[in-house]
Amino acid sequence: MSALSDQLVTFAILAYLVAMISHAVEFALGNGRVRAAAAPLRERELVGAGAGAPGGTIVKSAEPTPPVTPVAGRAAGRARLAGLVAVVATAVAAVLHLVALVTRGLAADRMPWGNMYEFVLTVTFIGVAAWLVVLVKRPSLRKLGLFLTLVMVLLVATAELVLYVPVVPLVPALNSYWFVVHVSTIVFSSGIFLLGVVPAVAFLMRRGYEAGKRSFPYTLAKRLPAAAALERLTFVLHAFSFPIFTFAVIAGAIWAEAAWGRPWGWDPKETWAFISWVVYAGYLHARATPSVKRNVATWIAVLGFFTMLMNLFGVNIFFTGLHSYGGL
Repeated sequence: MSALSDQLVTFAILAYLVAMISHAVEFALGNGRVRAAAAPLRERELVGAGAGAPGGTIVKSAEPTPPVTPVAGRAAGRARLAGLVAVVATAVAAVLHLVALVTRGLAADRMPWGNMYEFVLTVTFIGVAAWLVVLVKRPSLRKLGLFLTLVMVLLVATAELVLYVPVVPLVPALNSYWFVVHVSTIVFSSGIFLLGVVPAVAFLMRRGYEAGKRSFPYTLAKRLPAAAALERLTFVLHAFSFPIFTFAVIAGAIWAEAAWGRPWGWDPKETWAFISWVVYAGYLHARATPSVKRNVATWIAVLGFFTMLMNLFGVNIFFTGLHSYGGL
């Protein structure tokens, strides 16, 4: 089962890569509409009473040419095909991803959340599963898939190439029903936050593009959905995930009381979880405050995701504490 899980993760990475390339093709083709090439103007000279005659004038006129209008051509068909391939490849990758997690859990005889490798695999799966749900409800947001699949390729490949550890039993401190309660809610909320940062960054780029900025990376937002739609999706995802994350932090404190005799000890992971909670609460507060600009509030959401990355990677790699279960 363990070997099968490893192979499925590899296939999932390849499927995410196919989805990313297909999204990039669709993104490059834009809306798949081409413009008819303008025929060269055919000029004719109307000459007066002789080439050198006084008052002789030369008048240039152009014969009328067909109007230049957008037409659907082969580019439209290629764009639609690339978009379809991208969505199908993403769905296939998600299925492979899920089966890899299931087989990993069967091999370990526990939930597959015992170390950084398994945690990253689970968080990324939640993120892509949530994206597929969003895509069903809002197909007009499909071009965000380019950025989402890019994130999937980077994170899942990092998990497989850098964070991988063989299947091992849980450390004794994690053998508790609170392991399922606390970690499952942390994983789920983290996956939604992972998805939420994609439209957040896209909104900031699109907002800049709509404001007239034409430098990199704002030019990437030319074919993204409208800024208002991206900002709304960012808010919905964060508003949905934040209460779950809050419950996860509370459940962790209860588990700490049962395991270590104190609910809070400012362990590095506890500290960064609190920092993340404060930042995300600040985002929701700023988003609900009319005087705060939407781009300012969205930057807070992006900052919140960086604190989550610090809690996942930085704390496990650079710090030691009671939560040092990274497996590295």
